[in-house]
Amino acid sequence: MVEKAAPLPPTVFPLAKGRVWATLAGSLVFVALGIVFLVAHSTVKMTVAGALAVLFFGSCSVSFIRRLFRDRPELVLDDAGVDHVRLGRFGWDEIAAVRMREQRVRTTSQRFIELVLHDPDAYLARAPRLVRRTAPATARLGLGPANMATNTLPVPPEAVLEAMRRHCPGLPVQH
Repeated sequence: MVEKAAPLPPTVFPLAKGRVWATLAGSLVFVALGIVFLVAHSTVKMTVAGALAVLFFGSCSVSFIRRLFRDRPELVLDDAGVDHVRLGRFGWDEIAAVRMREQRVRTTSQRFIELVLHDPDAYLARAPRLVRRTAPATARLGLGPANMATNTLPVPPEAVLEAMRRHCPGLPVQH
């Protein structure tokens, strides 16, 4: 008879607040530039660009402020699954594999972890509204709906993958 190992305590990754503060500062700079464009309003294009900048980066700023003052970890891994602040909860049995991904835009890149799901449609049916709204664009990039940005985590993505493998030893990791 094989004895089951004792459960591991949850692995908790808090929000990397320093990075989010920096992102908030950048977002507020773009709000200020948008306001300058609106005030200067020398052309219709500048006025439209200013209005769009204020709306988009203003809403981003509000989102960053909420994240900074929320008292919830960014990511929790336990023996039952994954709980991500933006994506929600996944059981290990829902996850077919995890994949390290990188999105390049000009000279910068963003690394993230993609949860490859057995049934993405079942997840989308219960997913938060933002995930459902961005799913078509994410699919056009060749990605599934469950992608965790790693820039808000206090550790590199490799450490997250390692913790995932500790909680779910048979989890396939694709690179």
